[in-house]
Amino acid sequence: MESTKSLKLGLIGAGNWGKNLVRDYYKIGFLDIICDSNEELLHFYKQQYPNLRVTNNWQDLLSDPEITAICVSLPAKLHYQFAKEALLADKDVYVEKPITLNVNEAEELVKLANERQKILMVGHILHYHPAVQKIKEIIASGEIGQIVSIISNRFNLGTFRTYENVLWSFAPHDISVILSLCHDQMPTWVKCTGQPNLINDVHDITNSILKFESRREIYVNINVSWLHPYKEQKMIIIGENGMIVFDDTSVNRKIELYKNYVKWSQNMTPEPIANKPEPLIIPVDTAKSPLEQECQYFMNCCLNRTDPLTNGTEGVRVLKVLDALTMSLKEHGQTIYFDQKFFTHGTACVEHGAIIGPGTKIWHFSHICPGATIGSNCNIGQNVFVAGGAKIGNHCKVQNNVSIYAGVVAEDYVFFGPSCVLTNDKNPRGMYSKNGAYLTTYLETGVTLGANCTVVCGIRIGKHSLIGAGAVVTKDVEPYSIMVGNPAKRIGTIDEFGNRTLFKKDNKLNN
Repeated sequence: MESTKSLKLGLIGAGNWGKNLVRDYYKIGFLDIICDSNEELLHFYKQQYPNLRVTNNWQDLLSDPEITAICVSLPAKLHYQFAKEALLADKDVYVEKPITLNVNEAEELVKLANERQKILMVGHILHYHPAVQKIKEIIASGEIGQIVSIISNRFNLGTFRTYENVLWSFAPHDISVILSLCHDQMPTWVKCTGQPNLINDVHDITNSILKFESRREIYVNINVSWLHPYKEQKMIIIGENGMIVFDDTSVNRKIELYKNYVKWSQNMTPEPIANKPEPLIIPVDTAKSPLEQECQYFMNCCLNRTDPLTNGTEGVRVLKVLDALTMSLKEHGQTIYFDQKFFTHGTACVEHGAIIGPGTKIWHFSHICPGATIGSNCNIGQNVFVAGGAKIGNHCKVQNNVSIYAGVVAEDYVFFGPSCVLTNDKNPRGMYSKNGAYLTTYLETGVTLGANCTVVCGIRIGKHSLIGAGAVVTKDVEPYSIMVGNPAKRIGTIDEFGNRTLFKKDNKLNN
């Protein structure tokens, strides 16, 4: 065990939230030097804490052998870079939430910390809140029975951010605690909706649902907003036999315990009746702030070489949930499943961020990009490319050598014949990028695209239509049509079972 005198912390990012970390790390005698690009801020700290060293050079922290640990309190987009450099310099690392903005980068940090036997802790502060610690004790005692639902509200007016939405700013702490209360299991599925009001694509309000099905089904609802006239930080944990209300804005009633909130009628068919007992106020020791306890905890982990409760692995779990919620938010509340059971051939590349439904099979040398959506029970053949933004429904079949680009939307039971071509730009130019402004092509339910056919973008092909081999489709296609030629012309109709009726030369039907 090291002596506390041999432990020295360097902190980078001393503004905004960083000022609180400076205060509490200095208070416990751990902080030695801070780094920030703001010279006026450094001058203020030097006056406030005369024994504290200050610098605007990050390398001063990394190269100093006496600095044993680094606290990274920078914008989230910088967490990966600075945490990685600190680990490579053989420093223990405390990084504010979220651990990074990218799951692969977060997993790399965890691997690096393990390889170098360094402490990696994420600042999920709620775990070190005395009220949350007391709540965990109550739940562990069995007093409220099995958890069936959790509702979390975190509202405030501001602080508005331009580089991250309210989900990433407000929700990580709640997600972290909720995962812990749900036995450190990942949810079965999540969904998220929201609204950007102040800045395009930066959501100010989000509503998230998480469903857990480990020991029993648990329904979780997380609501966050920075467009709210007053501050609210409340979590309600509903068990089979009781409820816990955690109100972090309350001074004297932070935890209320409601027992036996339901009673049953004595009818032949018993019905639930709301029982509204007076809550039991659970005392909470608030002598130390949650942040001070968190800072002390990190120092103790560094001193005793113990793995933190909110270690890098825990940070990755939270990040994966945030990532899935973000995907759902971008897809207007689409359900995102975890641990889906789909088959991927060893030569295929399915990148993180692709959404693949259960029962789908992806074969040799195919590449599925982040942001691509493929439904359940699909068959993706050899050498298929599916770009981010492309959407394929359920029970679709994609034959060999097909590229499906952003802008293609296929409903269920669509058949993509071998080497068929789907474009997304009517005027492609190599010199000037379209910046994702591609035309949408809709393939309705049951459409069949024949081998080597070409579908020009910006059109809709009606349900159960058949596009003949080699045809070039340039206009919208009516449902149940048979299209052949270049440009493709309608030569008859086909029903959903494949029964054809061809036109005569005078355009009358010929069975």
